[in-house]
Amino acid sequence: MKFIRFNKIAAKAAVLTVAFFVFIASSSCSGKKYDLPVKTLVITTADGKTIPVKAEIASKTEERNYGFMNRTRIPDGTGMLFVFEKDQVLHFWMKNTPHPLSIAYIDSTGKISDTLDMTPFSETSVSSTRSVRYALEVPRGWFKANSIAPGDSVSLEDGSPLEKLQ
Repeated sequence: MKFIRFNKIAAKAAVLTVAFFVFIASSSCSGKKYDLPVKTLVITTADGKTIPVKAEIASKTEERNYGFMNRTRIPDGTGMLFVFEKDQVLHFWMKNTPHPLSIAYIDSTGKISDTLDMTPFSETSVSSTRSVRYALEVPRGWFKANSIAPGDSVSLEDGSPLEKLQ
């Protein structure tokens, strides 16, 4: 009897141990380090078309520095908005970032100044051509597929300017 009871306890312990390691492995595979707030942004194109994007908001230094590092999957229609305290020429790279991305640099009024593609794992800086306040990263090709270009504007879902995120 004691032998059977021990085997049941050992079996339960083994199942719990395996479940724990599966949980740890699956959560680390996503590559998501921070639980960032998500806001729906609306991009208005030159012809008046509005395109929503669900964006994680990275406003703290450590969140901006980590960004999409180690993320293997970023669904279309989602992205990450990097919020900075002041206007400046921004420089982004793709260190430890396996998913191909496009980036839009956005000035303090919400106007897109540049849209550029970035190469996975590249440590070469992709810079804005002028001082901007925000950067929006999305899966590569998403801006082009949605006819989003410099001069288009970005706001919050309720029409508020991005500066409300400051």
